[in-house]
Amino acid sequence: MLKRAAARLARSACHLAGAWPPAAHNCAWALSQRATFAGEAAALGAEVPSAAQQLLRCFAIIAHVDHGKTTLMDKLMRECDGDDSMAGAGDAPTERALDSGALERERGITIMAKYTSMAWRGHTLNAVDTPGHADFGGEVERVLGMVDGALLLVDAVEGPLAQTKYVVSKALRQGLRPIVVLNKVDRDSVTEQRCGEVAGALLDLFDAMGANDEQLDFPMLYASARQGWVAPTWEEARAVLAGSAHQGMRPLLNTIISTVPPPAGSEAAPFTMVATLMEKDPYLGRILTGRIASGKVRVGDQLRSLTRDGAGASRSEGRVTRIMKRRGGFGRMQLNDAGVGDIVSLAGIGGAYVTDTLAAPEVTSPLPTVGIDPPTLSMVFAVNDSPLAGKDGTQLTGSKIGARLLSESESNVSIVVRQDAGGGETFEVQGRGELQLGILLETMRREGFELSVSPPEVVLKKEADGRTVEPYEEVTLEVNDSAVGSCIDALSLRGAEVRDVLPGNGDAMKARILLRCPSRGLLGFRGEFATLTRGDGVMHRAFEGYGPLRTGLDAGRKGVLISMAEGTATGHALAALEPRGTLFVSPGTACYGGMIIGESTRDEDLEVNPTKAKQLTNIRNTGSEEQVRLTPPRRFGLEDAIGYVRQGELIEVTPSHIRMRKRRLDANARRLERRSA
Repeated sequence: MLKRAAARLARSACHLAGAWPPAAHNCAWALSQRATFAGEAAALGAEVPSAAQQLLRCFAIIAHVDHGKTTLMDKLMRECDGDDSMAGAGDAPTERALDSGALERERGITIMAKYTSMAWRGHTLNAVDTPGHADFGGEVERVLGMVDGALLLVDAVEGPLAQTKYVVSKALRQGLRPIVVLNKVDRDSVTEQRCGEVAGALLDLFDAMGANDEQLDFPMLYASARQGWVAPTWEEARAVLAGSAHQGMRPLLNTIISTVPPPAGSEAAPFTMVATLMEKDPYLGRILTGRIASGKVRVGDQLRSLTRDGAGASRSEGRVTRIMKRRGGFGRMQLNDAGVGDIVSLAGIGGAYVTDTLAAPEVTSPLPTVGIDPPTLSMVFAVNDSPLAGKDGTQLTGSKIGARLLSESESNVSIVVRQDAGGGETFEVQGRGELQLGILLETMRREGFELSVSPPEVVLKKEADGRTVEPYEEVTLEVNDSAVGSCIDALSLRGAEVRDVLPGNGDAMKARILLRCPSRGLLGFRGEFATLTRGDGVMHRAFEGYGPLRTGLDAGRKGVLISMAEGTATGHALAALEPRGTLFVSPGTACYGGMIIGESTRDEDLEVNPTKAKQLTNIRNTGSEEQVRLTPPRRFGLEDAIGYVRQGELIEVTPSHIRMRKRRLDANARRLERRSA
């Protein structure tokens, strides 16, 4: 332990002196300092990779959200497109080539993990782009089993954050040796000293996560993904920033080839592959993607799928109708066969699911798969039964909602769907967070679904000793110095414990607050946080583990204004209601009894009539022609509504509207329910 600590101190000191990392990022230097991968395998008594395997490299890009993963992937593909080995592959990829989904492009985040293949100097690079948000951590966990190395991208200003710790722990547990890239070094606040501080923080993080000596001795490069260049040392990065010519992405590509080992596996063994990603095609059926663990596969081969937890039970059998591979972000290219270590997509095995093992008929045991952390949040999806039901959507019945949810759980292993025990039209959906469940709901409403959903609840767990525990999250807030006190006070009422407060540095860096908070206490906090920071703060969350059940958490929401009549909201009625609270509707909005139309200024709910019209007479006076001027109503997006509703309330989700309502629409039924409680 002392030896490793001394080594960390020495490396940190060398970096601050400008001597670490050394020229290890030069491909020739790296190859001269270590034996070839084939020689290492032979020395360890392992099977020597074949010539085709020697030219394969499989790696994943992991990072905290908004640290530049997708931009870096675009630049890597463009660099490889200029290589002679990519000649004839197609046109250069567009910006954010792998963010193909509509929601991904709209929100500017990666939601689903995706892979692509690039060629560089005779090698084939299989790169996997992973989400950076903690709610989609299940995507990161399952794809790390397909790769032999990881490219850890860290913002040179922000340093390692909550999600950085999460993805690093998963990569180290898989035995991967990360390549660290400090991104955004072109920002004015980045200095050599700041890079040294980030390098020291990463060393401490790696050591705290149980990294071995090889993982602690990670290569590190400096990059500006936006400008499209990577430098192997700080001196070269500083020269590029001063106006010197740069080498593009070549130093990083060479480091990947020299650092990431080729895939292991025997070509002579029967074919096996774990299905890691799944998508559906109207013509090809299910398309299953994974890395070939052993053997070869050809079009027309007979395969079987083995369940992960069924002791080798065969789920289905089929014949491979198509073998496909993504290339440089240009779509799929068809192959006649594929060998061990390559990442490919197979069509023709209709009954297989994610985590199943696709194997030759003689194989009887499934391959081991990476464990997925359990979900922490649940919501109940049900048929929409409001008076306005059926006016927007086309997918209305419980059977269609259930089929869609079960289909989602087949391809997304971090989503758990449980049908009502009585066989009704109610489904409990468990996921990682509000954003993940919100994305699922947004996708369904765009597909024409109409449904009602309950407020989110945390998934509690029973320990072996009988104690009930709840999930906790590590929270990082980046706010202006003036908002530090109010944010700490608000989260303290929600059960948070402050771990550290780092002061800001003027405009260059905001104050950073590190906390540990129950997931239950964070429900609905995002809207309050935006108010406290005036929309200028940033909040990061990542699941940390389970802890004791907290009591007395204050959500801090007031009562609501509830419509007591059905009809169309009028300006006359809303003008009279404005002093009672904040309105959520405008004149002309369709309302019904039990619908939430605003937030009250008091803690208790208030029954109001937003449809009351002005009495008309045949006498004109000076006041009869006055126009009603209302404050613009507060508009709720889907995720805002998920964080706002409380027990006894529902969200009505349709393709065109998002409404909030009481679970029981009848006012008398709600009074009886309160009395019985």
